[in-house]
Amino acid sequence: MSSARRWGRRAIAAMTVAAVVGLAACTGTEGQDDATTAEEGMVPYLNFGGFGGGANPQANYNPYTPTTRLSAVDYVYETLFVINDYTCEEVPWLATEYEWVDDRTVDLTMRDGVTWNDGEAFDAEDVVFTFQMLKEYPALDEQGVWRVLEDVVASDDGTVRMTFTEPGLAFFTQIAVVKIVPEHIWSAVEDPVTFTNSEAPVGTGPMTVQSFNGQQLVIERNPDHWNADEIRVQEIRFSKADDGGQVDQLKLIRGDYDMNAMFIPNIDEVYVAEDPENNHYWFPAGSPISLYLNLEMAPFDDVAFRQAIAQAINRDEIIERAQQGYVDAASQTGLVLPGQSDWLPEQYADGAYVGFDVDSAAADLDAAGYTTDSQGRRLDADGQPMTFELIVPGGWNDWVIAAEVIRDNLAEVGIGVDVQTPTPEVVTQDRLRGNYEMTFGVRGGSCHMLRNFAEPLGSASTAPIGEETTPSGQPVTNEVRWVDEETDALLEELRVATDPEDQRAAVAGLTEIMVEEMPYIQLWYGANWFQYSTRNAVGWPSEDDPYAKPSNMLLVLQNLRPASTGD
Repeated sequence: MSSARRWGRRAIAAMTVAAVVGLAACTGTEGQDDATTAEEGMVPYLNFGGFGGGANPQANYNPYTPTTRLSAVDYVYETLFVINDYTCEEVPWLATEYEWVDDRTVDLTMRDGVTWNDGEAFDAEDVVFTFQMLKEYPALDEQGVWRVLEDVVASDDGTVRMTFTEPGLAFFTQIAVVKIVPEHIWSAVEDPVTFTNSEAPVGTGPMTVQSFNGQQLVIERNPDHWNADEIRVQEIRFSKADDGGQVDQLKLIRGDYDMNAMFIPNIDEVYVAEDPENNHYWFPAGSPISLYLNLEMAPFDDVAFRQAIAQAINRDEIIERAQQGYVDAASQTGLVLPGQSDWLPEQYADGAYVGFDVDSAAADLDAAGYTTDSQGRRLDADGQPMTFELIVPGGWNDWVIAAEVIRDNLAEVGIGVDVQTPTPEVVTQDRLRGNYEMTFGVRGGSCHMLRNFAEPLGSASTAPIGEETTPSGQPVTNEVRWVDEETDALLEELRVATDPEDQRAAVAGLTEIMVEEMPYIQLWYGANWFQYSTRNAVGWPSEDDPYAKPSNMLLVLQNLRPASTGD
């Protein structure tokens, strides 16, 4: 879930079980009376975690204001398709199907019988209005769809035609997930950029806003939703998150929440053991955290050196010491596995994970000409012992621990590493400008394959050392400064592909570059934190039933059933 995704545990306050218990006397469940009457076959209510909205949340249901909107927008507004963040499957939603007329034109068929929650009918004109509004007000265009769209029109009440400025298949994910708003409401809005939409937001979604008081947000089932028969939750209550997270941890542990998304140390002992039958968690893989080596400097520009470094790193140790065993090692392919395994080329069916092998790493360094002195220190081209600076953000405790593991690992093959911890702002700026030797970075992990590979690998996404914007004026995303003609050719093939099989072929080529050339070294997958209780509802996604990521709440909601029946 986007608001809950965290690529590392930042400065998390130490909290023992005794401290948690000590908080119990001074906290309580806020707001809503628990006596919601349950209809037959329904879950009367569920308590979720925070409702978003920033440090000072207000009633804001504008779906295009990511930093201040409340989480209700994800249940009130819907998209043309839901992209399953785990499998990358396109699930028909407001649109039931699409057909490419040519490589730059797609026709989308709208779902029949959909109404807005004020009773007005939904049709193709609402979709056209939404996209044209994003064009008129670029600040609303979160997905950047108008960088590739030429026009959006309604062929009839049930069909939308979109034309692109270039082959559009690679960008379908972007247009599929735009939240659609009603023309009959938003056409009267003077400034949709500043519009808070605070009064009874009108959407097509399965839930409507019931109340908000600054401490609690309550949404309730929309009985007229097009898929209402599959929605068995009458009410969802969100509570304002506490700043430090300790109170929320306590409330989750003692059973106040049915679902939340947070880091909890020693979760099996602290959370699961409190109610083993009902308390569960699943941390599906998110974007990979990688070791960036500045490719503009020797010896990092030598693939043999990079391959040896990759083998010398003990990912299992990083996962246990820095991540408490909650995450998995990342595939070197650049894909998020196992969810994206359908994109794996046959030669990497095993996932292409880099194993830990100090002897092999040392032998490879020897073979590549990196000699050692009498003390076992690797020597650079000038005959000096190799020592590199690894910068990670100060206060990002898990990243600092991971860096220390890498320092100790590389010492085993004679390479010195000096871990430095400047402020996060300094690290970000130095990474963008290429003013570093070694650092960590996060790219990829989405279902937008072109973006996953073009951002970290495309030559158009980089700039000379010292600059943080590309020649086209965009922020640098290729922070390792990888420039390679074959990579660029494959990215172009992926960009202009008109057939899914052509897309897969291009991705296969890009995964081969990732594995064989190692432009950067994959370490571990960031966690999507997710805890859930089966005391009141069942049907949550899990490691045993990974039908979606917890971020896909529209998919999750239609799978939830009362715990008493499980039907």
